[in-house]
Amino acid sequence: MTVQNLSAQPPFLTKDGSTIRSVLDRTNAPVQNQSLAEARVPAGGRTERHYHKVLEELYFILEGAGEIELDGERRMVGPGDAILIPPGAWHTIMATEPLRFLGCCAPPYAHEDIDDALCNTGIRPKSRTCL
Repeated sequence: MTVQNLSAQPPFLTKDGSTIRSVLDRTNAPVQNQSLAEARVPAGGRTERHYHKVLEELYFILEGAGEIELDGERRMVGPGDAILIPPGAWHTIMATEPLRFLGCCAPPYAHEDIDDALCNTGIRPKSRTCL
């Protein structure tokens, strides 16, 4: 049996700009098919707009408020909201007040799965919008 406590996990800054504490992932558990992490974005902050090449991601908002942008569609989110982010969908979340949420990834999160290079170079892939 594997049990991890959130408070025992060290925080780190991800490539997308959020502060993460991995609850269960390949670095701290025998995870095979998914990962779970807590993310925090300070008021006025936002994650870098990006997409995941392979993984599907779920956000579950615990505290705070913000705006999720997913492939150009925007919606305000708050506690209790769950957000599905399919593979290949450009996304960012902006915190209008300090935001804390859970992120679940399948397959497990990996920095290598994030792609933001196309937007940063000005090259826009078909069916995607860079802001």
